[in-house]
Amino acid sequence: MKKTKEIILDTSLELFNSRGLSKVTLRTIAKKMGISQGNLNYHFKKREDIIETLYFQLVQNIDNSMLGLQQSKNVLQLLVDISQTIMSNFFEYRFFLLDFVQIMRENRKIRTHYAELTIQREQQFSILFNLLIENGLMRKEILPNEYKNLYKRFQILGDFWISDAVISDYKITKNTVSIYSTILTQAIFPYLTSKGQKEYQSIISGVF
Repeated sequence: MKKTKEIILDTSLELFNSRGLSKVTLRTIAKKMGISQGNLNYHFKKREDIIETLYFQLVQNIDNSMLGLQQSKNVLQLLVDISQTIMSNFFEYRFFLLDFVQIMRENRKIRTHYAELTIQREQQFSILFNLLIENGLMRKEILPNEYKNLYKRFQILGDFWISDAVISDYKITKNTVSIYSTILTQAIFPYLTSKGQKEYQSIISGVF
């Protein structure tokens, strides 16, 4: 049986995802659970405490998923799987991307950690790009910082794909994750060698 703190987090996540941060207060969460706000405050003093806990929960989920994927010996498959895994996890915590700018402006702890995390992810993708080049699946850089900027495109789309889906009037479902995962991973296709392109087409035919 789940503890009260876990139920608070589950309820908050559901409400944040469905209503957005601006329409969810501690009172809203307590009312949804059928408990007093005082009871909720015993576990979380501020709404920001809940948001921070959910954020670090999300990061941990992504890290755990990525650890499991690293057993793959196929580097291009790993790149596709990592991209889809990150987007799938963000789907489960989609309020974070829908209210991304607001959270970053208001929560210094999350903003600082996310900046550090972005550097870490860039390093991870740089290692993957280099492995792809070594395996003859990806061409060498032609332009200055070409693959640094390629990662940046991955990051921008990863941070704002749910916002685009909402603006485009998509119904946000798990199928939406597949649509945007395809858009994201196709960004690497022009940089692949003919060998890499054949392998990529073989991979996505069984993934999406």
